[in-house]
Amino acid sequence: MEDDGIDEMWFQQDGATCHTSRETITLLREKFPERLISHNGGDQEWPPRSCDLTPCDFFLWGYVKSQVYVNKPQTITELKMEIQRVIGEIDRDVCERVIVNFNDRMTACRESGGGHMIDIIFHY
Repeated sequence: MEDDGIDEMWFQQDGATCHTSRETITLLREKFPERLISHNGGDQEWPPRSCDLTPCDFFLWGYVKSQVYVNKPQTITELKMEIQRVIGEIDRDVCERVIVNFNDRMTACRESGGGHMIDIIFHY
């Protein structure tokens, strides 16, 4: 099997109850030992409920939605296929820019003492 880099990846869950069941946490701990970010039983506490500090919220979901609906999927199967296609086509350069932007957001958060960050946006 080709090295997919999973040994270096962290996994961050959303807060959906079904995603934090005991069975799910057990499976994720096996796949991502000491690299699980979760509200329930993670190795790292989930960040505060701020979309400014959660890459999936400040970038991924909006980007995926904007690309998925270009082809106007008509069925659940087509929608799933489009989501998988779009996520699979996100290139390394975009991911690296997300990480740089995330670091900028963290710096702004520290500098503001955790206050409101009105000027934080994402450029991709």
